[in-house]
Parts: sequence; C-alpha cells; structure tokens
Amino acid sequence: MKKIPGRFLGVAATASALLAFGSARADLAVTANDNHFVLVNGVSVVPANPAPDSATVIDLSVSPPRVVADISGVPGSVIGPPLSVALTPDEKLALITACMKPDPAHPGKQTEDNRMSVIDLTASPPRVIATLITGKGPSGVSINRQGTLALVTNRGDGSVSIFTIANQTVAPAGQIQIGNATSELAHVAFTVDGQHALVTRDGDNMITLLNVAGANVTLAGRDLRTGLKPYGIDVTPDGAAAVTTNTGFASGDVDTISVIDLHANPPRVVDVIPVGLTPEGVKISPDGKLCAITLQNGSNKPTSSPFYHDFGQLVLFRVDGTKLTRVADAPVGHWPQGIAFSADGKTILVCNMVEKNLSVFSWDGTTLRDTGVPIPLSGGAAAIRTAEK
Repeated sequence: MKKIPGRFLGVAATASALLAFGSARADLAVTANDNHFVLVNGVSVVPANPAPDSATVIDLSVSPPRVVADISGVPGSVIGPPLSVALTPDEKLALITACMKPDPAHPGKQTEDNRMSVIDLTASPPRVIATLITGKGPSGVSINRQGTLALVTNRGDGSVSIFTIANQTVAPAGQIQIGNATSELAHVAFTVDGQHALVTRDGDNMITLLNVAGANVTLAGRDLRTGLKPYGIDVTPDGAAAVTTNTGFASGDVDTISVIDLHANPPRVVDVIPVGLTPEGVKISPDGKLCAITLQNGSNKPTSSPFYHDFGQLVLFRVDGTKLTRVADAPVGHWPQGIAFSADGKTILVCNMVEKNLSVFSWDGTTLRDTGVPIPLSGGAAAIRTAEK
C-alpha cells in the first residue's frame, strides 16, 4: 500500500487554522478513499490485509489546493457512482457512504455494507462523530441546498434512506422503496428548491422522480428514460437542467450523457450526447456554466483489450440552459472517478483510483490546463464532493 506522504504530517494544526475562519471558512472538498478494492491489469480484486479506508479534506480556496486533514478508518467504496460524499451547505458536516466492504467469510471477495459516516468538519482535526445504518449497499448521497435533509440510494435493496439534519445531528427518518435489488439504485440528486429528487437506476435503465416535503418523500409517478445504465446525476444551480452519465455495458461502444429539462412539466429528457467510453463522474460548476464528465476510456480494462487506453479523460461541456457544447478535454489517470470545482470555477480536481491521487486542473474560461502537480491521497480516490449552496 502507498505510504502516506509527509504532506499529511501536521495537518491537524493546518485544519485548526483553516476552520477558525468561521463564516469565511475555506472552500472545502472531501474525498472518500477506498483501500479494500484495487485494480490489477483490468481486474478488480480485494487485497489481503488492506489498509483502512479513509477520507481527505482539501482546501480549494488556495492555489495550489492543499490537504488540511486525513481521517483514517472512514469506510468508503468505489462501487457505485463517485458521489458517495456530501457536504452540508455550511461546510460543517460531511457524509460518506460505504457500499461494499471485504467479506470476512470469503477472503478476496466483497459483501454489501450498510454504513454512513458523519464527519464533523469544524472539529480540530475533523473527525467521525456518528456512524448511521442505511439500507443494503448505500451508494450515492446528497444533501438539499437548505441543509435539512439527506437522501441515500441503497443499491442492494432498491430503497432510498431518508435522514434529517439539524445543527450537528443527522438522524434517520425512514426510507422509501423505489425498486428492488436488480434496480441497482445509483445516485440521488435534489432539485434546487428541494421539492423533488431524481434517482438513477442503472440496473433497469431509468430515473425515478420523487416528491419531497420536509422529511416526507414519496413517488411522483414519473420515470424518465435517459440512456443505458444511468449512473451519476447533477443539477444546474439555476435549477433548469440535470445531466446524467449513462455508463452503458463497458463493451467498447460509445456511451452517452443525457440532459433533463427540469422546468418542463413533467420533467423530460431533451438531449442525449455521445461522449466516449464509460462516463461515470459528473459535476456542474458552481456558476452553472460548465459540466465536467470523467470517462473511463478503457483505462480500467486489461492491457490486452482492444479497448484499452493508458489514460482516462476529463471532458468539459459549456452549459446554456439545456444545451451542452463540448469545449475541452484532457487525459487523467486510470479508473477516474469523481470531479470537484473550486467555488470560483478556476480549479478542477479529478479522482484517480489507481494512482491514489487527484489530478489538478486550471480553467481560465477557454483553456483547460493540467498543473502537473497531483494531490496524493491515503487510498484509492473513489469519490469527491464540495458543498452545494
């Protein structure tokens, strides 16, 4: 396992100084780092005696971004879309789900987990303050922009778990059944007003719309068909649109992203765009002008595969209402996952599972540039998120 680099030493003091700013606190990103599932020449394996999973807190308000805390022992998982982290709008709490864990009864295999960690980002250093029980195989997690409610998709049983948030307390508030285990719920995203949510179902190729009223979450009676195996989803800050990644069957054929018009009544898919091999991560910039996608691009296949490429890809689209226009792309590491923008949109982080680091890009409005100085992590970079305000 990769040794934690020296830059992690003394991060508690740095975090203390950073978090002391109160309302002027830093623009934070949090990663979930998976050490129990690794890629060996295109084959995913569970290593013997893996290092603990972890979480990393990164300050995006400075250039270059810097690690301010590394928290060992936070269960995470690369299984599911790379949106298994969520931050409250005030950046006081982070939630991290754990979809899978090593199976103690069958060495070398995984089994479904059912835990979500609550991290106090105001503590010095940040620490886990609660571990909550979800459904089977918790995957995507999102917090509404009001900071009062969290939803978690459970891949293993087709349900969505509901949690209320008040002050520093996250409490279970029931669950809603969406499908069954074969539905393979992936992620859930709130609309900007918090009155609806969209659940991606890559097992049966649809998205389910939910009504949300306080902690009461119900089926809206509307399922959307976006493409093959909808996976990640994100909503534009103006609430006009949502973008999904459709991972397809990893068959070497081109895959797609879809655009949903959220202002239409009822919401509907209005565009499907071919992008490349296996899009997973999706993130819309805080100003709503860009949509970033990560493509596996065959980087997670055996080197003998005719579809293998020695790099993943970051792709940027310009957003104009429900119209997306491809404007830039760049190579990243192998088996890339989540994406995070700085608050000003000038810095973009990309998770690289194999390299156990984050690629750092700059964007000046026209040019995407790799800074060439990745941020090392204490585990495989499975997911990343910033607060959605």
